[in-house]
Amino acid sequence: MADPEPELLHLGLEALHVALGGKMVPFAGYLMPVQYPDGVLKEHLHTRAAAGLFDVSHMGQVILRPKAGMAALKLAFEALMPVDVLGLAEGRQRYGLLTNDQGGILDDLMFTNRGEHLYVVVNAACKAADIAHMTAMMPGVSVEPVADRALLALQGPGAEAALEAVLPGVAAMRFMDHRVIGDIWVSRSGYTGEDGFEISVPEVQAEGFARKLLAQPGVAPIGLGARDSLRLEAGLCLYGHDIDTTTSPVEANLTWALQKARRAGGAREGGFPGAARILRELAQGPERLRVGLCPEGRAPMREGVDLFARDGTPVGRVSSGGFGPSVNAPIAMGYVARSHATLGTELMGEVRGKRLPVTVCELPFHPTSYQR
Repeated sequence: MADPEPELLHLGLEALHVALGGKMVPFAGYLMPVQYPDGVLKEHLHTRAAAGLFDVSHMGQVILRPKAGMAALKLAFEALMPVDVLGLAEGRQRYGLLTNDQGGILDDLMFTNRGEHLYVVVNAACKAADIAHMTAMMPGVSVEPVADRALLALQGPGAEAALEAVLPGVAAMRFMDHRVIGDIWVSRSGYTGEDGFEISVPEVQAEGFARKLLAQPGVAPIGLGARDSLRLEAGLCLYGHDIDTTTSPVEANLTWALQKARRAGGAREGGFPGAARILRELAQGPERLRVGLCPEGRAPMREGVDLFARDGTPVGRVSSGGFGPSVNAPIAMGYVARSHATLGTELMGEVRGKRLPVTVCELPFHPTSYQR
């Protein structure tokens, strides 16, 4: 007999999603709203034009507390990633990558210096493994999962005005700033390419807070479907699809996240899992690279589509793909041999037995609008 499917977890805001007409589907072990009555296309375009409210409470929220001072905590966490943790100022957030001994990516995450501890947000499907990994690798650190808070993302050009009306003072925040306002934690960040905020709220207050935001002009609930198309247009990786334990940060074109201090010649060169491979690829280049892909015509090239050079040589595979509502065209990302990763390179993608033209193109597909 097959093993029974694990029981789905439920969001604290599930009743609100259902009341708003959300279509609930399984995702990363949770029952999540994939869309609302307006549908994915309209939700996507609404976020780009006004403001979208996303429930991302399935993500893992974790507090890292030092047992022997913040400097020791920062160094311990930095030893797990090719990222500068020691140099992160209080009240600031940074993108990070947990790596394994082979230089692959265990997870991508956001971490914040909160003065006396670090606040970390990890991917839903990876959170149990991440917490176990951090606990095992940092014996001098208290790794504390946060189980009593919801996490909301308010994204789009109208996000600032809407949140300022509910939480005065947030308009002064810059991209990647973090503030604690009473018992609400706010970061000016998100995963849509738009300006916006991620807001951690005590679960008992979450529905009331969400309703206050939805009552603001231009704010609408947005589901997983539009969240995926928005992040794809922004050229952002989805863990388990565009990055995983076999892909290195260099292959994934995430070298912007590897600060100078951790690179060859830097103040704290190496010393992280997979450093030999990652530093070698930084110096010599990887064998393959994540690139943007623009298919010709209107047919999307989705994850798993094999890519070929014009002479028929296999050169890679699509990792994410679909239709980009803001650019009104099919878009994709994938990994191709470095010899075929130059902008403008013409390739072929095999869709239902037919090889169709696709061109290596610049990322992101849609301009970002972060509040610098």
